[in-house]
Amino acid sequence: DISLIEKAYKTAGMSSNQYMNTATSFAASLIQGLGGDTAKAVELTNLAITDMSDNANKMGTDMGSIQNAYQGFAKQNYTMLDNLKLGYGGTKEEMDRLLKDAQAITGTKYDINNLADVYTAIGVIQDKLNITGTTAREAEQTFSGSFAMMKASVTNLLGNLSIGDGEAVARSMGELVESASTFFFGNFIPMLQTIFSNLPTAIGTAVEKVAPQIKENVLPLLTSIKDAIFTGLGN
Repeated sequence: DISLIEKAYKTAGMSSNQYMNTATSFAASLIQGLGGDTAKAVELTNLAITDMSDNANKMGTDMGSIQNAYQGFAKQNYTMLDNLKLGYGGTKEEMDRLLKDAQAITGTKYDINNLADVYTAIGVIQDKLNITGTTAREAEQTFSGSFAMMKASVTNLLGNLSIGDGEAVARSMGELVESASTFFFGNFIPMLQTIFSNLPTAIGTAVEKVAPQIKENVLPLLTSIKDAIFTGLGN
């Protein structure tokens, strides 16, 4: 779905190329698990990639480690489940426990042998832990998140410029302007305003803390130097 790929800079903090590279690493296994339903596989692929990005942003885990975990699940390898920091260890038994916990929440039974069920259940648990949507919120509300969104939109624009697709270039330029505005006016400038508004208080506090130390240590030293100089001149 082109629209999902185009929105990845905002929903997943990724360029279109990064999104596609991640998607292709497990898309075939998803399609197989969904009985060939390509449309459903596209939807679930987007859910999985967004969940990965949300997890990385919320838990502070390296995105590469999370992608490795998801790719491992596609091969029925659960040793990296603990990379997601959802409270489950890296074993098949722990993935079974995650699926049962997700079933208790939704009432739907999830099959560990079906990759689509595994990814869906992870999404359920992340939703329960309020991880879902972290990337999109940070893209709007935080300095680092909005910067990542702007950076991804720049990459998209450069990619479309190299291809020479006029319509795609125009769209990418619009996305860059939008993301840059969010970064500068929504996060960067307010951050600077906060810094400068707190400078007087910070400087005053620093002076209060440093002044006694200057009086106790520096002034006697200066006096000693002065006395030594005048004594030397007198001799």
